[in-house]
Amino acid sequence: GQTPLQSPQDIQVYVVNTNFTLRWSYSGAEPGVTFSAEYKWLETSGSEWQELPGCQNVSGTECDFSSAITEYYDTHFVRVRAERRGQVSPWSGVLEMVPDHEAQIGPPGIIELQSTNGDIIIKVSPPEENQGKKMWVNDLSFKYNLVFWENSSNSQPRSKNIFHVDTIKDLAPDTTYCFKVQANLPVEGKEGLFTPTRCVKTTQKVNDLLCATNLRVLGLNMEFHLHWDNQYKQPVSYNVQYLIGYLKRLKGDYSGQWAAVPGCGDITSTRCNISSVITTTGFYYLRVQARAAPSQSCLSGEVQVDPLKTNEIGPPGVKLDISDTLLHVQISPPGGAEGRVMRNHYGLSYRILYWKNSSNDEEEAKVKETEQTVATIPDLAPQTLYCIKVQAFSEVYNKSGAYSQEECIQTRRERAFPLIILATFLVALVAVLLGALPLVFILYQAYSKIKYVFFPACQPPLNIEGFGGQLCVSPYLSAPEEPIENCSIIESMITYEGNQIDFKDYKHSKQNSRDSGNYSNDDNTSGSKDSAETLEKEII
Repeated sequence: GQTPLQSPQDIQVYVVNTNFTLRWSYSGAEPGVTFSAEYKWLETSGSEWQELPGCQNVSGTECDFSSAITEYYDTHFVRVRAERRGQVSPWSGVLEMVPDHEAQIGPPGIIELQSTNGDIIIKVSPPEENQGKKMWVNDLSFKYNLVFWENSSNSQPRSKNIFHVDTIKDLAPDTTYCFKVQANLPVEGKEGLFTPTRCVKTTQKVNDLLCATNLRVLGLNMEFHLHWDNQYKQPVSYNVQYLIGYLKRLKGDYSGQWAAVPGCGDITSTRCNISSVITTTGFYYLRVQARAAPSQSCLSGEVQVDPLKTNEIGPPGVKLDISDTLLHVQISPPGGAEGRVMRNHYGLSYRILYWKNSSNDEEEAKVKETEQTVATIPDLAPQTLYCIKVQAFSEVYNKSGAYSQEECIQTRRERAFPLIILATFLVALVAVLLGALPLVFILYQAYSKIKYVFFPACQPPLNIEGFGGQLCVSPYLSAPEEPIENCSIIESMITYEGNQIDFKDYKHSKQNSRDSGNYSNDDNTSGSKDSAETLEKEII
């Protein structure tokens, strides 16, 4: 006949370092109600629910179960129920949690807070120091944020990042200041809890004129110089010392780690080149020790140097070249060859400003940005004077260097290249034609002559075909020798008795033979005469 118990609601877990607190709410009004919790995590065998140590038969609405959690990166499940005289409520909803995700960073410890010569020296210890179980394994990963203010009603708080041991300067003398510190993990995006507030009163500051003051570092193209002011009227020498920055992050006394800067010992000037000890990695601290006598010395305050932030980017070198309406810009990075390390770390880009240098031209300067050391500016007006200057800048560090000196160059006259090319082509074509025509004519004439001489066309007309035509012979070639018909003429008339032999027919035959074109030459005359005599004798 008892009223059923209600389940607990709003289950929450609060984790600070390795301290675990389970909280819930209960809306029931029954007296004598207690609460018990169970938990499990996936890595246990069988993943069975187990009683949560420190959270059994609890009369309130929270319990501490720090002793039960040993694995801070595993997923855990928690549930709660109400109990009363053997009666139990249904289990609450299951709460899932990963201790490392839920944990908050606890407050660090303030070991020392002391006023010295108008300044406050503070020493802090990391959270969970000297504890066997730690949620945060690497103490060096902590960043400490100090918040301080004057202990007055209208004071505005100030904040500063500090190391394990640090000095707070620029405080009003004889004034009470209050301090609180928190430890943060920027990489994980976690902010810790503040320490309880502690207050201390500052003392009067003793002004020692021997000490170097107003220390400052100037850097240009990774060349660094330390400057300071001298208030001492007597001769004084200085020694510059430096400390590598990460040593301050380590726990312990780093006072013996200061080292002398080469070339900056026992100097009388108020400046020194410290580039030999400054690299692009990490950060550094510098201070100056002043000596006026063997027994008189004073250490100045410290100045921090972050090379890539302190350094200023110088102007680049610029060379110009012009081709028609194109302006070619060749850029020499700042620092020359020795500035290569700086350029690699900064990732330099270049901003080019160019404009027409004309008194009657009010055109604004145009901007072109490039990551290369060679750039081309197109579409320039012909026969116009252009001026240019270049600036190097780094987007990563949000730094812009000085502009280079102004350089000017004039573009060339406009040339109608298409018309020139067309005219040149036409002139060349006409010249080729004029030179080729005589040559073609000469070759044709030579061909005709050669064909006529060596290969004549000889075909007799049809009306004289069949008359024993013969092969054509070139008139310019020697013809084969024709056979010569030898004929004899008997001039005398011989009368034989009874018969008269008349040689007129023979003579007529000879005449006909001469008409046919076969006539003997004079060299055959003697042969003809001999033949005539022989014939005459035979007749006789």
